[in-house]
Amino acid sequence: MRFLSATADPAGTARALTPPAPGDPVAALGADTIREELDAHRFRPEWTWFAEDGEGRVVGRALWWGRADSERPVALDCLQIAPDTADRAGVAAGLLAAGHAAFGAAPGYNVSLPRGWRDDAALAAAVQWRREAAARAGLSSEIERLRYEWTPASPLPEAPRKLTFRDGTDEEFLEAFVRLSQGSLDLHTRNELRTADAREVAREDMRFYLDCPGERSWWRLAHLPDGTLAGLAVPSATPYHRNVGYLGVVPELRGQGLIDEILAEITRFHADEGAERITATTDTVNAPMAAAFDRAGYEVTEIRLVLETPPAP
Repeated sequence: MRFLSATADPAGTARALTPPAPGDPVAALGADTIREELDAHRFRPEWTWFAEDGEGRVVGRALWWGRADSERPVALDCLQIAPDTADRAGVAAGLLAAGHAAFGAAPGYNVSLPRGWRDDAALAAAVQWRREAAARAGLSSEIERLRYEWTPASPLPEAPRKLTFRDGTDEEFLEAFVRLSQGSLDLHTRNELRTADAREVAREDMRFYLDCPGERSWWRLAHLPDGTLAGLAVPSATPYHRNVGYLGVVPELRGQGLIDEILAEITRFHADEGAERITATTDTVNAPMAAAFDRAGYEVTEIRLVLETPPAP
């Protein structure tokens, strides 16, 4: 079995458009979408890898995604192995390992799935060999997330009544990020806090959102009428849609419904800007945040299984 990138084969990019596993229960990207992503520099030949058998037949492909200005890929977006391959997990693991070695990093793998995917035997089996392959390649940590969307088909949440919102300095936002990380139910934040202090994690969160397509001028601090800091609203964007971004309530004020007002502020801001779709994600274990999205008229569009390197002990 040979593993090679599309840069090693003059026909490599064209081969990326043909799935080696037609009928795969895990939804694959279509040729038009791949072309669009290649044109936008979010897929690249050096991030597109193939598994080729001894007869030169492509039996697997892995497509990693990144932002147009990324030096390295951000995530694995597509992984397929031909169904007649004897050891699909083994071939896939080799394919991932080859890519990781070339990148000098092991980006996470985002598997997009429908709700109730575990009840579909064929789909569950297709997810299982991908899990095994990812684990063999070092992506042994799993987080399951809900992907939400709001569209104008849903009513706008009511305008906030208890909170006021204002811009702030970078230092004020940094302090708010620090405060919100305390007791967070977000698994990524909790994992990061195992190896770094809250201020370092907050700086990384700020850098991430500053690098997103959204604008720093959109960010808002949420306050009670007496001026007490209540939370944070960081409307954001992806290369495709407006995004909820980051939001939260300070620990001492949680459980009072204030998260609904902060989410309403973000949703109304994007809607006022003409957004036709607002996306958001939250961990399945973060029940309070999921409930807030439900109340605000967001709908779950998919489950996102995130496979990534485990946090440091």
